[in-house]
Amino acid sequence: MNRGEVLGSPEDTKRYLVLEMCRLDHEVFSCIFLDSKHRVLGFDRLFTGTIDGAAVYPREVVKKALQYNAAAVILAHNHPSGVSEPSRADELITRRLKEALALVDIRVLDHIIIGGCDTVSLAERGVL
Repeated sequence: MNRGEVLGSPEDTKRYLVLEMCRLDHEVFSCIFLDSKHRVLGFDRLFTGTIDGAAVYPREVVKKALQYNAAAVILAHNHPSGVSEPSRADELITRRLKEALALVDIRVLDHIIIGGCDTVSLAERGVL
């Protein structure tokens, strides 16, 4: 994904994230940072965890989004187990990040969970 590229569709975004994250053997929390026209500013792996979890700090996500001068973000993380079904903790951190980023006028467009080659969109599930 190149800087300035427009995300064509949610399916394109999911395919990119699967390629980036499906083979990881530990949990990684990442963000795609976007401008107001949803052009890519950057993709960063922000937090690395263990085989079944990663600590995510909203303050650090906000700091990185402000460094990019992002207008929106897409959150993503993998489940090394291969099961893409979101946990209650996934839903809670999504809400916390949405609230924290909203304080500085940055929209959370989606949180995509990657399990093997499968994905789950929390926006499609109505969590956002």
